[in-house]
Formats: sequence, structure tokens, C-alpha cells
Amino acid sequence: MKCVKVPLKQINDTRLKLMADGQMNMDYRIKTSDGFGYIPVNSEIEGHEIVDIELEPMKKVAHNFSELLEGELSHEEIENLKTSFDTIGNIVILEIPDNLYDKRQMIGEAALKFTGKQAIYMKKSAIKGTIRIRDLEFLAGTDDSVTIHKEHGVRLKLDVREVYFSPRLATERIRISNSVSDGERILDMFCGIGPFPILIAKNHNVDIAAVDINEAAIKYLNENIELNKLKGNVKSYCGDIRDVSESFNCKFDRILMNLPGLAYTFLDVAVNLIEEGGIINYYEFSDSYEQGINRLRHAAAQIGKDVEIINTRKVKSTAPGEWHVAIDGKVISK
Repeated sequence: MKCVKVPLKQINDTRLKLMADGQMNMDYRIKTSDGFGYIPVNSEIEGHEIVDIELEPMKKVAHNFSELLEGELSHEEIENLKTSFDTIGNIVILEIPDNLYDKRQMIGEAALKFTGKQAIYMKKSAIKGTIRIRDLEFLAGTDDSVTIHKEHGVRLKLDVREVYFSPRLATERIRISNSVSDGERILDMFCGIGPFPILIAKNHNVDIAAVDINEAAIKYLNENIELNKLKGNVKSYCGDIRDVSESFNCKFDRILMNLPGLAYTFLDVAVNLIEEGGIINYYEFSDSYEQGINRLRHAAAQIGKDVEIINTRKVKSTAPGEWHVAIDGKVISK
């Protein structure tokens, strides 16, 4: 390999100049020996001593796992491949287009190599059923679907085959936690493994009732309560919120309704459980805020209440023109 030979005290200045002039060969490592440095170059350079010496090649790092598939997939196929994926703890979940299904193993191996995670799975269905899970197909790594996900200082244990969890809601979860005050009584109507309750109770001295119909989700919620050091108290309930709510002997200062596909069907339960001046953090899938605001106000009107809209925001895109939207409403007397 052609190299510029320079005394060690000149190596950095020479390296910077060669890089600026586009003359340094970036595919090989600089070598030092016996008081000299050997900088790989692309061609002969006047004014420098050029020698031939064996150098160690640079390890090339792919910037995304699509780069690892170049030469294996066509440019069009790589363009069709959705390179955005969910990382949950030590697990990666990919979304692979139907036209690349036959090449899913190759894609999975590339994702494993790029991320260095324990297991790669592929989405095989949309989220479905009352317990909100999706079918997954194992692609690469170790087929162990249990992991511990870390965010904002909390640890969340889960099995990605048995429960629903979205790491893309991490920003929304900390936003809600930051809006909570000590002393609040909170109900999470669709808590899953408890990402909202665990984070809130870690940061605040509150009492939280956490409800979910999925037995596996409640199992992991209980483990997560033990796994984290909490300032507040979280009590779990397994069952349909309509049935569970009959056992509550108090009203709540805040109710979380993060079940965007069906939350609107439980608004009647929420407005009956919210304290005067309490806040409902309501979520739905929509192309605007108007529908959700109208639903909140209509439900409150059925018991002679009104809703003051405190905040609205788009949490994430779910489809072209559709969003996972959040609406914060304070329930007040008319």
C-alpha cells in the first residue's frame, strides 16, 4: 500500500492536510513504527517520501441495515424495505413489505448484524383482539421474546409475543409524567405492562389504579412494580374496565385512556369516574382533533358536565393522513 512516511511529530498535521486535499486513502489504518507514521494515500504526492508498506484495512460500518443488503437486493427492493423498526429492549421488530417476504431471513440477519441485538422478529399481523397483540415471526438471533426495555430511568419487563408495547410513545409518557402533581389519584384504564403508571409513580407520590384485560400484561405489570423503585403506589386490576370500575369507591383526579382504536367507547365510564376539575388524557386515531373533542364533550354533557380543552397534539403518524392524537380535557361543571 502506498504511504506517506513522516516523523511522528508531523503525523497529525500531515494527516489533516492529506484528508483536506482528498489524497488520503480512507480504507486503511495509519501505522506507526520506529518513530515514523505511515499514512495511506491514493497516489504519488510530490514533496513527501512515499513507501510501500502493508496496512490493516478499516472496518466498514454500515449506516443502516439496508447498506448490508446492497448486492443482495435490488435498489427498488431496498427502497421498498421499511428501514424504520421498533427496538424493544434487546429485541428488534421489523416491518417487511409483502414483496420481500421470501427474503425475510436475509433481511433479519442484516438487522441482527447491524443492531447487535438478541433477536429479530417480523410483524405478521396488525394489532388485534381485546388483548391488543400481534403475530410475530422469528427471523434471526435467539428466539427469546422476553426482554427488559429501559426508558426514562424505568425498567419494563415484557414478552413481545404476549403483550402490546410501543417504544415510540416514550416522549408522550414523559410528557404526561411531567404534568402530574404529587397527591393525584390516577386511573389508567388500559395500562398494558404499565409504562405510564410505572414512570408516573417513579417520579411522583401518587396512587394509581392500573387496569387491563390482558392477563399477561397484568402479570408483567406486577413484575415491573417490583422491578422499579417507586415513590407512589400502583395497584393492578385484571379485567374489563366496565366491570372493574364497579369496585372503585372513589373518583380520580386524572384518567388515562390510551386505547386509540376503542377509547371513545369507554368515555361514559371515564366521565363518571373523574373528579370535578379532573383531567382526562384521551387518545384516538383520527385525521383531526375535532372528532375527539366532540366525543369528550358529548360524553360529559350526558352527566351535565363540560370539558375545557387544555392541550392537543399529534403523538405519531399511523397512516397517510391519520394520526394517533392526544387530547387533554378538564371536566368541569357547566
